Amino acid sequence: MMAETTKRYAVVSGANKGIGLEIVKQLASAGIKVVLTSRDEKRGLEALAKLKALGLSDFVLFHQLDVADAESVLILADFIKSNFGKLDILVNNAGVGGIVAKDNDLLISAINNGGVLSEDDARKAMTQTYELAEECLEINYYGAKITNESLLPLLQLSDSPRIVNVSSSLGMLQYVSNEWSRGVLSDADNLTEERVDEVLKGFLKDFKEGLLEIKGWPKTLSAYIVSKAAMNAYTRILAKKYPNICTNAVCPGYVKTDITCNTGLSTVEEGAAYPVSNLHPCSRSSIGHWVQDHCMISCDS
Repeated sequence: MMAETTKRYAVVSGANKGIGLEIVKQLASAGIKVVLTSRDEKRGLEALAKLKALGLSDFVLFHQLDVADAESVLILADFIKSNFGKLDILVNNAGVGGIVAKDNDLLISAINNGGVLSEDDARKAMTQTYELAEECLEINYYGAKITNESLLPLLQLSDSPRIVNVSSSLGMLQYVSNEWSRGVLSDADNLTEERVDEVLKGFLKDFKEGLLEIKGWPKTLSAYIVSKAAMNAYTRILAKKYPNICTNAVCPGYVKTDITCNTGLSTVEEGAAYPVSNLHPCSRSSIGHWVQDHCMISCDS
Protein backbone atom coordinates (compact mmCIF):
# COMPACT_ATOMS: atom_id res chain seq x y z
CA MET A 1 0.00 0.00 0.00
CA MET A 2 1.38 3.41 -0.98
CA ALA A 3 1.69 5.90 1.88
CA GLU A 4 0.00 9.26 1.59
CA THR A 5 2.84 11.78 1.37
CA THR A 6 0.96 14.35 3.44
CA LYS A 7 0.54 12.02 6.42
CA ARG A 8 3.04 11.14 9.12
CA TYR A 9 2.97 7.85 11.01
CA ALA A 10 4.34 7.02 14.45
CA VAL A 11 4.77 4.04 16.77
CA VAL A 12 5.06 4.39 20.54
CA SER A 13 5.96 1.34 22.63
CA GLY A 14 4.76 0.84 26.19
CA ALA A 15 1.95 3.32 25.58
CA ASN A 16 -1.01 2.01 27.57
CA LYS A 17 -0.39 4.44 30.46
CA GLY A 18 1.85 7.13 31.86
CA ILE A 19 4.40 8.91 29.70
CA GLY A 20 3.84 6.62 26.72
CA LEU A 21 0.11 7.28 26.63
CA GLU A 22 0.68 11.02 26.91
CA ILE A 23 3.22 10.93 24.06
CA VAL A 24 0.59 9.24 21.90
CA LYS A 25 -1.94 11.89 22.89
CA GLN A 26 0.37 14.79 22.07
CA LEU A 27 1.42 13.34 18.72
CA ALA A 28 -2.16 12.51 17.73
CA SER A 29 -3.29 15.99 18.75
CA ALA A 30 -0.72 17.33 16.27
CA GLY A 31 -2.36 15.35 13.45
CA ILE A 32 0.10 12.44 13.37
CA LYS A 33 -1.34 8.94 12.93
CA VAL A 34 -0.06 6.98 15.94
CA VAL A 35 0.06 3.25 16.63
CA LEU A 36 -0.37 2.87 20.38
CA THR A 37 1.31 -0.37 21.46
CA SER A 38 1.20 -2.33 24.67
CA ARG A 39 2.33 -5.77 25.80
CA ASP A 40 -1.09 -6.30 27.42
CA GLU A 41 -3.86 -6.17 24.81
CA LYS A 42 -6.66 -5.41 27.27
CA ARG A 43 -4.81 -2.44 28.78
CA GLY A 44 -3.88 -1.20 25.33
CA LEU A 45 -7.47 -1.23 24.15
CA GLU A 46 -8.58 0.56 27.31
CA ALA A 47 -5.98 3.26 26.64
CA LEU A 48 -7.19 3.54 23.04
CA ALA A 49 -10.77 4.05 24.28
CA LYS A 50 -9.61 6.94 26.50
CA LEU A 51 -8.03 8.71 23.53
CA LYS A 52 -11.03 8.10 21.31
CA ALA A 53 -13.21 9.70 24.00
CA LEU A 54 -11.04 12.81 23.58
CA GLY A 55 -11.92 13.00 19.90
CA LEU A 56 -8.71 11.41 18.57
CA SER A 57 -10.34 8.42 16.84
CA ASP A 58 -8.97 9.38 13.42
CA PHE A 59 -5.39 9.59 14.65
CA VAL A 60 -4.86 6.63 17.00
CA LEU A 61 -5.05 2.87 16.63
CA PHE A 62 -3.84 -0.04 18.75
CA HIS A 63 -1.51 -2.94 18.02
CA GLN A 64 -0.23 -5.45 20.56
CA LEU A 65 3.56 -5.42 20.98
CA ASP A 66 5.96 -7.25 23.26
CA VAL A 67 9.31 -5.60 22.53
CA ALA A 68 11.21 -8.55 24.01
CA ASP A 69 9.55 -10.93 21.51
CA ALA A 70 11.13 -10.70 18.04
CA GLU A 71 8.11 -12.33 16.39
CA SER A 72 5.76 -9.79 17.99
CA VAL A 73 7.90 -6.94 16.63
CA LEU A 74 7.94 -8.46 13.13
CA ILE A 75 4.15 -8.77 13.16
CA LEU A 76 3.94 -5.07 14.01
CA ALA A 77 6.37 -4.23 11.19
CA ASP A 78 4.23 -6.18 8.70
CA PHE A 79 1.13 -4.35 9.93
CA ILE A 80 2.73 -0.94 9.43
CA LYS A 81 4.06 -1.89 6.00
CA SER A 82 0.65 -3.15 4.84
CA ASN A 83 -1.35 -0.23 6.21
CA PHE A 84 0.96 2.78 5.90
CA GLY A 85 3.85 1.78 3.65
CA LYS A 86 6.35 3.70 5.79
CA LEU A 87 7.10 4.91 9.31
CA ASP A 88 8.14 8.45 10.23
CA ILE A 89 8.51 8.30 14.01
CA LEU A 90 9.51 5.59 16.48
CA VAL A 91 9.42 6.22 20.23
CA ASN A 92 10.98 3.42 22.28
CA ASN A 93 9.28 4.03 25.60
CA ALA A 94 8.64 0.51 26.95
CA GLY A 95 10.65 -0.18 30.09
CA VAL A 96 10.82 -1.71 33.56
CA GLY A 97 12.86 -0.85 36.63
CA GLY A 98 14.51 -4.16 37.50
CA ILE A 99 13.29 -3.89 41.09
CA VAL A 100 10.29 -4.37 43.35
CA ALA A 101 9.89 -1.16 45.35
CA LYS A 102 9.22 -1.52 49.09
CA ASP A 103 9.74 1.97 50.55
CA ASN A 104 8.90 4.97 48.38
CA ASP A 105 10.78 7.50 50.52
CA LEU A 106 13.98 5.48 50.28
CA LEU A 107 13.34 4.90 46.58
CA ILE A 108 13.21 8.68 46.06
CA SER A 109 16.50 8.99 47.97
CA ALA A 110 18.10 6.35 45.74
CA ILE A 111 16.95 8.11 42.58
CA ASN A 112 18.13 11.51 43.76
CA ASN A 113 21.51 10.07 44.74
CA GLY A 114 22.21 8.19 41.53
CA GLY A 115 21.38 4.80 43.03
CA VAL A 116 23.55 5.27 46.13
CA LEU A 117 22.08 4.03 49.43
CA SER A 118 23.49 2.38 52.51
CA GLU A 119 23.28 -1.40 52.48
CA ASP A 120 20.57 -1.36 55.15
CA ASP A 121 18.48 1.29 53.37
CA ALA A 122 18.88 -0.51 50.05
CA ARG A 123 17.35 -3.68 51.53
CA LYS A 124 14.45 -1.64 52.94
CA ALA A 125 13.91 0.33 49.73
CA MET A 126 13.70 -2.41 47.12
CA THR A 127 14.13 -6.01 46.14
CA GLN A 128 16.65 -6.76 43.40
CA THR A 129 17.03 -10.24 41.94
CA TYR A 130 18.94 -11.72 39.03
CA GLU A 131 15.66 -12.54 37.28
CA LEU A 132 14.45 -8.94 37.59
CA ALA A 133 17.80 -7.65 36.33
CA GLU A 134 17.71 -9.99 33.35
CA GLU A 135 14.17 -8.87 32.48
CA CYS A 136 15.20 -5.23 32.82
CA LEU A 137 18.00 -5.57 30.27
CA GLU A 138 15.83 -7.69 27.99
CA ILE A 139 13.12 -5.03 27.78
CA ASN A 140 14.93 -1.73 28.29
CA TYR A 141 17.87 -2.42 26.00
CA TYR A 142 17.42 -5.50 23.85
CA GLY A 143 13.70 -4.82 23.33
CA ALA A 144 14.39 -1.34 22.01
CA LYS A 145 17.20 -2.71 19.85
CA ILE A 146 14.97 -5.41 18.31
CA THR A 147 12.24 -2.84 17.67
CA ASN A 148 14.66 -0.40 16.04
CA GLU A 149 16.20 -3.06 13.80
CA SER A 150 12.82 -4.40 12.66
CA LEU A 151 11.34 -0.99 11.88
CA LEU A 152 14.43 0.65 10.34
CA PRO A 153 13.52 -0.39 6.75
CA LEU A 154 10.18 1.41 7.14
CA LEU A 155 11.78 4.48 8.74
CA GLN A 156 14.17 4.74 5.81
CA LEU A 157 11.17 5.19 3.50
CA SER A 158 10.26 8.42 5.31
CA ASP A 159 11.48 11.78 4.07
CA SER A 160 11.98 12.89 7.69
CA PRO A 161 12.57 9.81 9.90
CA ARG A 162 13.26 10.10 13.59
CA ILE A 163 13.84 7.81 16.56
CA VAL A 164 13.55 8.76 20.23
CA ASN A 165 14.91 6.27 22.75
CA VAL A 166 13.38 7.18 26.12
CA SER A 167 16.28 6.99 28.54
CA SER A 168 17.16 8.38 31.98
CA SER A 169 19.76 10.64 33.53
CA LEU A 170 20.53 7.66 35.79
CA GLY A 171 22.12 6.16 32.67
CA MET A 172 24.78 8.87 32.55
CA LEU A 173 28.27 7.40 32.84
CA GLN A 174 28.94 9.10 36.17
CA TYR A 175 26.55 6.56 37.72
CA VAL A 176 28.21 3.54 36.05
CA SER A 177 30.64 2.79 38.86
CA ASN A 178 32.30 -0.28 37.30
CA GLU A 179 35.46 1.20 35.74
CA TRP A 180 35.78 -1.34 32.92
CA SER A 181 32.21 -0.87 31.68
CA ARG A 182 32.44 2.91 32.01
CA GLY A 183 35.59 2.84 29.91
CA VAL A 184 33.93 0.76 27.19
CA LEU A 185 30.78 2.89 27.04
CA SER A 186 32.68 6.18 27.05
CA ASP A 187 34.97 5.20 24.16
CA ALA A 188 32.79 6.75 21.45
CA ASP A 189 35.30 6.17 18.63
CA ASN A 190 35.41 2.41 19.20
CA LEU A 191 31.87 1.84 20.43
CA THR A 192 30.06 -1.08 18.80
CA GLU A 193 26.96 -3.13 19.56
CA GLU A 194 29.21 -6.09 20.32
CA ARG A 195 31.10 -4.09 22.96
CA VAL A 196 27.84 -2.97 24.56
CA ASP A 197 26.74 -6.63 24.64
CA GLU A 198 29.99 -7.51 26.41
CA VAL A 199 29.21 -4.98 29.13
CA LEU A 200 25.70 -6.35 29.66
CA LYS A 201 26.89 -9.97 29.72
CA GLY A 202 29.61 -9.06 32.20
CA PHE A 203 27.11 -7.29 34.43
CA LEU A 204 24.69 -10.23 34.44
CA LYS A 205 27.49 -12.70 35.11
CA ASP A 206 28.69 -10.70 38.11
CA PHE A 207 25.10 -10.25 39.35
CA LYS A 208 24.47 -14.00 39.17
CA GLU A 209 27.68 -14.74 41.05
CA GLY A 210 26.96 -12.14 43.74
CA LEU A 211 29.92 -9.98 42.73
CA LEU A 212 28.21 -6.63 42.04
CA GLU A 213 29.81 -4.85 44.99
CA ILE A 214 33.21 -6.49 44.59
CA LYS A 215 33.33 -5.61 40.88
CA GLY A 216 32.20 -2.05 41.54
CA TRP A 217 28.79 -2.10 39.85
CA PRO A 218 26.00 0.14 41.20
CA LYS A 219 24.58 -1.50 44.30
CA THR A 220 21.01 -0.16 43.99
CA LEU A 221 18.96 0.34 40.83
CA SER A 222 21.86 -1.50 39.24
CA ALA A 223 20.10 -3.13 36.28
CA TYR A 224 18.18 0.03 35.47
CA ILE A 225 21.31 2.19 35.50
CA VAL A 226 23.23 -0.26 33.33
CA SER A 227 20.33 -0.73 30.89
CA LYS A 228 19.95 3.02 30.35
CA ALA A 229 23.71 3.54 30.00
CA ALA A 230 23.62 0.84 27.33
CA MET A 231 20.63 2.56 25.69
CA ASN A 232 22.57 5.84 25.51
CA ALA A 233 25.58 4.09 23.99
CA TYR A 234 23.39 2.31 21.45
CA THR A 235 21.79 5.63 20.50
CA ARG A 236 25.24 6.97 19.59
CA ILE A 237 25.94 3.87 17.49
CA LEU A 238 22.58 4.05 15.75
CA ALA A 239 22.88 7.77 14.99
CA LYS A 240 26.34 7.33 13.50
CA LYS A 241 25.29 4.31 11.44
CA TYR A 242 22.14 5.97 10.04
CA PRO A 243 22.92 9.70 9.68
CA ASN A 244 19.75 10.22 7.64
CA ILE A 245 17.63 9.35 10.69
CA CYS A 246 17.35 11.92 13.48
CA THR A 247 18.14 9.75 16.51
CA ASN A 248 18.00 10.97 20.10
CA ALA A 249 18.13 9.60 23.64
CA VAL A 250 15.88 11.70 25.85
CA CYS A 251 15.14 11.70 29.57
CA PRO A 252 11.50 12.66 30.29
CA GLY A 253 12.15 13.61 33.89
CA TYR A 254 11.09 12.15 37.20
CA VAL A 255 7.41 11.90 36.35
CA LYS A 256 4.53 11.12 38.70
CA THR A 257 2.88 8.02 37.22
CA ASP A 258 2.06 4.43 38.17
CA ILE A 259 5.47 3.28 36.96
CA THR A 260 7.27 5.57 39.42
CA CYS A 261 5.00 4.45 42.26
CA ASN A 262 3.64 8.01 42.12
CA THR A 263 6.85 9.40 43.65
CA GLY A 264 7.59 11.66 40.68
CA LEU A 265 7.85 15.46 40.64
CA SER A 266 6.65 16.26 37.10
CA THR A 267 3.29 15.65 35.40
CA VAL A 268 2.93 13.24 32.49
CA GLU A 269 2.25 16.24 30.24
CA GLU A 270 5.60 17.74 31.22
CA GLY A 271 7.41 14.41 30.92
CA ALA A 272 6.02 13.62 27.47
CA ALA A 273 6.90 17.10 26.21
CA TYR A 274 10.64 16.25 26.24
CA PRO A 275 10.46 13.26 23.86
CA VAL A 276 7.81 14.95 21.70
CA SER A 277 9.93 18.08 21.33
CA ASN A 278 12.64 15.91 19.78
CA LEU A 279 10.26 14.63 17.10
CA HIS A 280 9.97 17.85 15.15
CA PRO A 281 11.66 17.73 11.73
CA CYS A 282 15.41 18.32 11.86
CA SER A 283 18.10 18.36 9.20
CA ARG A 284 20.47 15.81 10.69
CA SER A 285 20.84 13.21 13.39
CA SER A 286 21.74 14.32 16.90
CA ILE A 287 23.99 11.73 18.48
CA GLY A 288 22.92 11.00 22.02
CA HIS A 289 20.96 14.24 22.43
CA TRP A 290 20.34 14.70 26.14
CA VAL A 291 17.88 16.55 28.33
CA GLN A 292 19.69 17.30 31.58
CA ASP A 293 18.53 17.40 35.19
CA HIS A 294 15.79 14.79 34.90
CA CYS A 295 15.50 11.11 35.71
CA MET A 296 13.01 8.29 35.60
CA ILE A 297 12.82 4.90 37.27
CA SER A 298 9.99 2.45 36.78
CA CYS A 299 8.93 0.20 39.64
CA ASP A 300 6.67 -2.15 37.71
CA SER A 301 5.99 -3.31 34.19
